Amino acid sequence: MPSLNRMVAPEITDPIDFDLTLQPYQSYTLDNNVPVYSIHAGTQEVVQVEWVFDAGNWQEEKKLVAAATNFMLKNGTSQLNAFSINQKFEFYGAFLSVQCHIETASITLFCLHKYAALLIPVVAEILTNSIFPEDELKTFRQIQIQKLKVNLEKCDFVANRMIDAYLYGENHPYGSMSGLDAYEALIREDLQTFFHRYYLNGHCQIFVSGIIPKSMDHLLNHSFGQLPLNQQELPKKEHFKKAEKEKKHRIIQDEKGVQAAIRMARSFPNKHHPDFPKATVLNNILGGFFGSRLMANIREEKGYTYGIYSYFKNYFAESEWLISTEAGREVSEATIIEIHKELEKLKQEPVGEDELYLVRNQLMGSLLSRLDGPFEIMSRWKNYILNGLDIQYFNQSIEVIKTISSQELQELANKYFSGDPFYELTVI
Repeated sequence: MPSLNRMVAPEITDPIDFDLTLQPYQSYTLDNNVPVYSIHAGTQEVVQVEWVFDAGNWQEEKKLVAAATNFMLKNGTSQLNAFSINQKFEFYGAFLSVQCHIETASITLFCLHKYAALLIPVVAEILTNSIFPEDELKTFRQIQIQKLKVNLEKCDFVANRMIDAYLYGENHPYGSMSGLDAYEALIREDLQTFFHRYYLNGHCQIFVSGIIPKSMDHLLNHSFGQLPLNQQELPKKEHFKKAEKEKKHRIIQDEKGVQAAIRMARSFPNKHHPDFPKATVLNNILGGFFGSRLMANIREEKGYTYGIYSYFKNYFAESEWLISTEAGREVSEATIIEIHKELEKLKQEPVGEDELYLVRNQLMGSLLSRLDGPFEIMSRWKNYILNGLDIQYFNQSIEVIKTISSQELQELANKYFSGDPFYELTVI
């Protein structure tokens, strides 16, 4: 084998020239028809197991019940108190994470693969015998109320809440705003009911990645394959948008405030829409990375902000296209004017080939970095599976990045940036 000549620089390859593929997953079902998706890969002897339930905010009858139920899964069972649960995972250098989203909620185990057989039964104990102790719920309420009081003094926190409420209505899960009274109203019985319906008897999918023990299928089936999961249809929840009629809002909560949080948002189709992959390219040009137009204009040229970005919030039913920044109070209106100028420019002028080439490479490079390792690959597959997508979506997205034309981007800008579609909000 020839030795490497370190006096010669390696050949540089543009990311756009890579032929990207997505490593496939393996799948099987437990005895109760719970699907398991797995990717055996990596170099470190660690494994990640994630249980995803249809138990997000979308399913709750009272505000905050889904989030509170999910958070308190680790706070006590009929056999173990909160301290004992945490101690079991810490003893083996493992980590247990819980997360509640709009449509789903999850519990995720990270551990050395040799300890999976010891820790998966503990997760089963949590997901079958959680009791939501009253004293733990009281502590949860107190902490969350204090956090909310502090956050409500921050203009960026208020702006994030309000822009979604304007777009969807504050009683819609996508725009839900919870006040102090919602935390006060949480009671143990609500959490127990939600847990019984959406966890113990709910709909579950399991995602496993990393160096997977050979006994993993047996471990999962033994601990979860006999539970009453995926056995019945969950109640169908319908939520209706109630968007604010007025689209321009200015809120002053601190007369002496010097910083303004600026948010602009519009609704957008979900990932099943043929425009979505194209819109990700357009978004990147507008404000999707540090070299975007919004950043070049409003940060680099005008010096109004330290950073400004545009991005999509992706939900199952639809998406939200959001522009977000914080700027000095005295230049907040000027910042909004410049944002509109950039939107208008994308409508009126085709994107130059040099800029489009840069954006293609940035998107492909970013995608390459997000497929580094089994956890990241499974995260992408999980997103596709939960959204009802498949490998064709990945391949189509790559093809769009490589081939979309300036004309297509201009047509897309005129389609989605015309007619004053964005809600505007400034909070000081």
